Amino acid sequence: MIQIRKAGKKDYDGIWEIFESVIKTGDTYVFDPRTNKEALSKYWLAPHMKTYVAEEYGKLLGTYIIKPNQTGLGAHVANCSYMVHPNAQGKGIGKKLCEHSLENAKNLGFKAIQFNIVVSTNQAAVNLWKKYGFKIIGTIPKGFNHLTLGYVDAHIMYKEL
Repeated sequence: MIQIRKAGKKDYDGIWEIFESVIKTGDTYVFDPRTNKEALSKYWLAPHMKTYVAEEYGKLLGTYIIKPNQTGLGAHVANCSYMVHPNAQGKGIGKKLCEHSLENAKNLGFKAIQFNIVVSTNQAAVNLWKKYGFKIIGTIPKGFNHLTLGYVDAHIMYKEL
C-alpha cells in the first residue's frame, strides 16, 4: 500500500537516492547532473517549501515539493516538482503524487498551480499533467539544455484550482 506523507529528517537519504537518480540523466530537470548530496537541502528541503514522499513498505518511491511560485502578490499560485524513482516507474506513483498535491494545494489556500519548466521531450510528464487538467500556457523556445538532445523547448503549464 502506497502512503504519501510529509517528509522528515529520516527521509533525507531516501529522497537523495530518488533525486540523484532522476537528475543524473539530464533530460527532465534543470539541476546540474553533478549536484552533490549537500545541495539537496536547498533544492528539495528548503524552509520555504513543503516536501512529501510516497512510501511503500518503508521504501521511498517518489517525492514532491510544493511552494509559492512567487513571493508577495504572486504567492497564491503554487509551484510543484515531482520525482519518481526509476525503479518505481509504471506503478502509478506520479499520478498519486499529482492527486495528493492538487488536494494539498487547495488545503494550503493556493488558487492555482504553475509548472515553470516542463521539458517538451518528456511526453510522459506532459501527458500526465494534461490528464489532470493542466494547460500549456506558454513555450520557451530552446528553454532546456537536454543532456543528449541539446536545446529543446520547455513548456509552462498551469491549472486553476
